[in-house]
Amino acid sequence: MKKTVVVAGAVGVIGRGVLSHFEHQDVELVAISRRKPDFAGRARHLPVDLTDRQSCETLLAQIPEATHLVFAAYQEKPTPAELVETNLLMLKNLVEVLEAHAPQLQHITLMQGGKAYGAHIGPFPSPAKESDPRHMPPNFYYDQEDFLRERSQGKPWSWTALRPEAVIGMAVGNPMNLLMVIAIYGTLAKALGVPMSFPGPRAAWDALYQVTDTRILASAVEWAGETPSCRGEVFNITNGDYFRWSRIWPRIAAFFDVPVGEPFPLSLQQMMADKGPLWQQLTQEHGLQEYPYDRIVSWQFGDFILKTTFDNITSTIKARKHGFTDCIDSEEMFIDRLTALREQRFIP
Repeated sequence: MKKTVVVAGAVGVIGRGVLSHFEHQDVELVAISRRKPDFAGRARHLPVDLTDRQSCETLLAQIPEATHLVFAAYQEKPTPAELVETNLLMLKNLVEVLEAHAPQLQHITLMQGGKAYGAHIGPFPSPAKESDPRHMPPNFYYDQEDFLRERSQGKPWSWTALRPEAVIGMAVGNPMNLLMVIAIYGTLAKALGVPMSFPGPRAAWDALYQVTDTRILASAVEWAGETPSCRGEVFNITNGDYFRWSRIWPRIAAFFDVPVGEPFPLSLQQMMADKGPLWQQLTQEHGLQEYPYDRIVSWQFGDFILKTTFDNITSTIKARKHGFTDCIDSEEMFIDRLTALREQRFIP
């Protein structure tokens, strides 16, 4: 039986990374997203609206051969309760319909993240472990996980939840992509002749942090889907190291050939709001790929991450004990990914 991987949320930074990982393997690929992927690949695209049960019934019936599902779909909502309602609905619609039409379904990978530990609320006990107690709900990760845990009872398929942090990958138009925040900020600082000051307070400059390269995360997806001991388990997945921005930021500034400057907690969302015309000018002057300024980066997300003043670290020992040992040097990763953005004409 040939492996068929279905990726929900295919145009996001995680979905794109998973599709890229399997691109040259002998597996069938199906990309699920309302918007058609704007990158090359052999995956068959289905424009499913996961909030619409009829859309799911109509389109998911076309992939009875599905064996593995990667759920990386997400919709932002203004309140935690609304996040639960919408994101649980999407998962339920997809799983219930796919389960009915794909009798060979073997495994579902659910994407979670640091919000499972309350990273969006404030300082949490760290290094966080998968066995840590949940915080006060609502939290849509909990509802999605509980749904899979209950739904999978007595079924031929299993599930695994992965918890990355600040996923770094090649994707544009995705609101939660720290790489694009750094890339566009550095590009604009260079164009304006100003230092690439770290846009957060000194406490954030010195706090411990971690990130997850999409290549590491996609490799973990494959591992989880094929490893029996991962059935019904949750794993933290990061690059395997921790860093302080005070160590990495100077090298990032050097990549853009701009001074570092001192930590300066400016609001990216406010200060970068008027830079659309400059970005358009840079796009034309350097022959960059055409993307609207308001789609290429989310300054709000950048402010959230780069102004975190507490340590954000999780333990990956559980994944290692279960056999996943992939890792990458985060400092080298940033330079490598920024170089790739430059080579692919996303930045000059």
